[in-house]
Amino acid sequence: MRALLGLLVLLAHLAPAPALGQERVIVAFGDSLTAGLGVPADQTYPALLGERLRREGYDYKVVNAGVSGDTTAGGLRRVDWALRLKPEIVILELGVNDALRGQSLASVRANLDQLVARFQAGGARVLVAGMRLPPNYGTRYADDFHRLFGEIARARNTPHVPFFLDGVGAVPRLNQADGIHPTAEGYALVVDHLWPYLVPLLRR
Repeated sequence: MRALLGLLVLLAHLAPAPALGQERVIVAFGDSLTAGLGVPADQTYPALLGERLRREGYDYKVVNAGVSGDTTAGGLRRVDWALRLKPEIVILELGVNDALRGQSLASVRANLDQLVARFQAGGARVLVAGMRLPPNYGTRYADDFHRLFGEIARARNTPHVPFFLDGVGAVPRLNQADGIHPTAEGYALVVDHLWPYLVPLLRR
């Protein structure tokens, strides 16, 4: 018995201790608006958010998991990869590419709901980023699309940013020539807009 106790003590000393001050992970999960199409990697919103976190004294690593052109169905195919990063927080920005292609809002809703559920089941706190459509898609379709983000967030008891591009979308000087993707200045404002929604999810 004494020998067994000695062995256990030795193994305890040999076992690797958890790293002090180890960075926690935020996954920015989305489409080209997250990937930062058209701007350098250090000017995307996830990169700028990482800088803001460091300035504010938060020890988080922000992983840019944006894929240009991605849909909610594509996002579901990437969930397992994202969960392997063990994110503490996920900022979920998907759905607008589905809607721009006129896809069924029932499928968009179901996919987004499943994405939130999968991330929550993996231990992450999720911030749902809502989007809007141009009026030429029809008032009813556009309004129903905008509402579904808040409805999913309420059903899953998770925070919700009503409009990811608030103050940036449709402002020519803050967007690239395509009128869709923000400039570096636009992405800096996106981070400012997200910040008050994100802070309650952060831990020192």
